[in-house]
Amino acid sequence: MANTRPKVEILPGAESDLSAATFRINNESHTIGNALRWMLMKNPKVEFCGYSVPHPSENHIHVRVQMYGTPIPPSFCSSFHQTKFPDKLSSLQALLTALSDLDDLFQTIEGAYRQSLNAGNYERWDEKS
Repeated sequence: MANTRPKVEILPGAESDLSAATFRINNESHTIGNALRWMLMKNPKVEFCGYSVPHPSENHIHVRVQMYGTPIPPSFCSSFHQTKFPDKLSSLQALLTALSDLDDLFQTIEGAYRQSLNAGNYERWDEKS
């Protein structure tokens, strides 16, 4: 039986509330990495997003997402260990939203392409031998 990996994995070192996490997206490259980073950075709640390809021979990318939060002034914190950023949102939710938004964008582009193709609004070019 083939060893299959999930499409998206959360790498060790993520915050417990997932306000900041690094994800491994398997079987993807710069093609989706750059588009995904762009879509994530359009979200005003995302503080930082970056992606990397760990090694050219590895068929996956790492995407780091860090969310904004509203800090609580120290005078309102009852203990040192109290959460300082109570409303940090999930980086996983931001990633899933960005992937969904990209899918919608790609479907829109494909629809416009097919409509133009069906209408014949393109130039033909014949290669001469």
